[in-house]
Amino acid sequence: MFPVSGPELVLLVILVLGLAGRSGVLVGAAALLLLLHALRLTRLVGVIEGRALELGLVFLMVSVLSPFARGEVGARQLVQTIVSVPGALAVLAAVLATRLNLGGLELLEREPSLMVGIVVGSILGVVFAKGIPVGPLMAAGLAWVFICLWQRLFG
Repeated sequence: MFPVSGPELVLLVILVLGLAGRSGVLVGAAALLLLLHALRLTRLVGVIEGRALELGLVFLMVSVLSPFARGEVGARQLVQTIVSVPGALAVLAAVLATRLNLGGLELLEREPSLMVGIVVGSILGVVFAKGIPVGPLMAAGLAWVFICLWQRLFG
């Protein structure tokens, strides 16, 4: 058995938090990084870090666009939805969400240690608010808004 310290300990804590929060994505990511660390493939972590977010976003967009590719949503239905009040509000919400996600991404790039707070907050949300841990990027986006407000109010 290898001694647990430094990066391994942090990743193990994150893995346990992911298990407690029922976040399979977080558990999988922490487990993969632990495996790479155990196999002494830490150089590969840098390569993954540089491209994983882009690759993840590609898969996310494929998931979102799949109904168009399967023909489940056509141009007529798309236009009808967008010009309805709920559809227009959905468009507005999506524009706002993408901006928040960008702010969250920039925040996490500047201060990656905030991810721990996001993980803890996700677990608290699941346990006490019966929420669903859908995405650290949106949580980071909200944190970005809160931090910007704090800085404007209190310097």
